[in-house]
Amino acid sequence: QVQLVESGGGLVQAGGSLRLSCAASGRIFSNYVMGWFRQPPGKEREFVAGISWSGGETRYADSVKARFTISRDDAKKTVDLQMNSLKPEDTAVYYCAADAQGVPIMTQRRSYDYWGQGTQVTVSS
Repeated sequence: QVQLVESGGGLVQAGGSLRLSCAASGRIFSNYVMGWFRQPPGKEREFVAGISWSGGETRYADSVKARFTISRDDAKKTVDLQMNSLKPEDTAVYYCAADAQGVPIMTQRRSYDYWGQGTQVTVSS
């Protein structure tokens, strides 16, 4: 089926930037919605951002709007998350996910069919 692998996580100071990348392989199609979720320590996994095919639609959690930008390159089968003005509360394991149903962009984790292993983002104060 579909395999998703995240990369780009690490340790960054508050106010800094980080760019995450998700590489997809297997039977993935351009009409899939791609999303980023995150799971802070001790908390539930939550929606961060999503993008439809060809980047025609994006959706962001209120907590990251104006700071994070999601993008996709269907030719390379990659989905990136540019994170700027990072805050300590952004600290979490970040997961890439794919929704085979396509649009609309869903925010519930149960809507997504495939998941990466996660990459740790730690923002220090």
